Amino acid sequence: MIDVSMKPTTLRRARAQAIVRARPETVERVRAGTVPKGNVLETARVAGILAAKRTSDLIPLCHPIPLAHVAVEFDLRADAIAITASVKAIWQTGVEMEALTAASVAALTIYDMLKPLDDALEIGDVRLLEKHGGKSDFAEAFVDPLRAAVVVTSDSVTAGKREDRSGAAIVEALAPFQVQVVSRVAIADERAVIEETLRRLCDEERCDLIFTTGGTGLGPRDVTVEATRAVADREAPGIAEAARRFGQERSPRAMLSRATAALRGKTLIVNLPGSPNGVRESLAALLPGLLHASRMIAGEGHDG
Repeated sequence: MIDVSMKPTTLRRARAQAIVRARPETVERVRAGTVPKGNVLETARVAGILAAKRTSDLIPLCHPIPLAHVAVEFDLRADAIAITASVKAIWQTGVEMEALTAASVAALTIYDMLKPLDDALEIGDVRLLEKHGGKSDFAEAFVDPLRAAVVVTSDSVTAGKREDRSGAAIVEALAPFQVQVVSRVAIADERAVIEETLRRLCDEERCDLIFTTGGTGLGPRDVTVEATRAVADREAPGIAEAARRFGQERSPRAMLSRATAALRGKTLIVNLPGSPNGVRESLAALLPGLLHASRMIAGEGHDG
């Protein structure tokens, strides 16, 4: 199975179809409810719903998904029964296989119930109609890449005693997106130095985004949060809350982070933990949705 532990949960939706072709007189018997085996459509509906819930038992590498909704609908045509299966879940992977399985098993159920009446039955056109959800639905396109800076606040990195792996993790996480890292600096855990660096990157370098890493914990030298608040015009608490919630589901220590996010002018500053794993978890939770902030800051709102 694919490891989805670093994926955030989002609303996932999918619709699939299957078509059972039959003689016109067979379709009429379904419509009239005179099929000897009973109510064809309601039986097929229940079969499709049950199949969607058991998809991971049928398809070897599918994840078991807690489904929130399954619906199976029918369209009786002159010489065919069209089946549409719709599935929803709030989870880490898509539900297209659940929708396809529901439509397929509903079609097989109809075939089984009608085969004594019609030797010309045929199942076809099994296909995915649409799917939604996941990070791709929230990707942003920009005329020009966003300009980002990475600020590593660490006494040991600045002194050359430790390699900067957290800053490297930020750069790596930003690579798939329309974000250009224009500055990457390592500075000591000194509040005045951090404040001066943030002001310069906001006011002179005109960065769209600044990601800090380090100085968000409870230690006596952890002052990045205070420095960020000192230079900020206003905070954006939901950003840090989203990262903490995602991290807490994976490590009980995530609650110890005091990280915040804030605006200075038109620059969004985001505090990230000092550990590479904490950085990766936080950015897994925040990207790409975080990038929409640039449109809001520019006054475009949510529909820009």
